[in-house]
Amino acid sequence: MKVYVHDKGIILVGKAWEIRMKLKEYTKEYYYLSDWLKTVKEQ
Repeated sequence: MKVYVHDKGIILVGKAWEIRMKLKEYTKEYYYLSDWLKTVKEQ
């Protein structure tokens, strides 16, 4: 499972079940995709 974060979006690479699990994991922390991108840009 790989996660690539770019200025314009995010690319998830892996098997379907891995991507679903990763998205569920991120929904616990971030409600919107824009919140996730803001956090990544600040780091």
